[in-house]
Amino acid sequence: MKNFILLLIVVMLSVFPLLIHHNAEFGGADGQAEEEISKIAPEYKPWFQALWEPPSGEIESLLFALQAAIGAGFIGYFIGLMRGKNKQAGEKDKKVPYATDR
Repeated sequence: MKNFILLLIVVMLSVFPLLIHHNAEFGGADGQAEEEISKIAPEYKPWFQALWEPPSGEIESLLFALQAAIGAGFIGYFIGLMRGKNKQAGEKDKKVPYATDR
């Protein structure tokens, strides 16, 4: 039940901003930083250009979500692996060998 409540809260936190701001544009930090830099220093030129520009914003969002999913999967796998190793080490410590256990 606790997991269901946490999942519901996460979904609400994700959907709530979309319901409040119907036609808002939710841009990323890169775009906001570019705007602020151009306000502060209009003569600034970037040091380098991207090697590949995604054909659309949807593709860019897809790649970002894929990157986040892979990262979350790796972190989840690593935490599970460490938890399993700790649990296995704890079970070995609990076993006490007796002379009659042959």
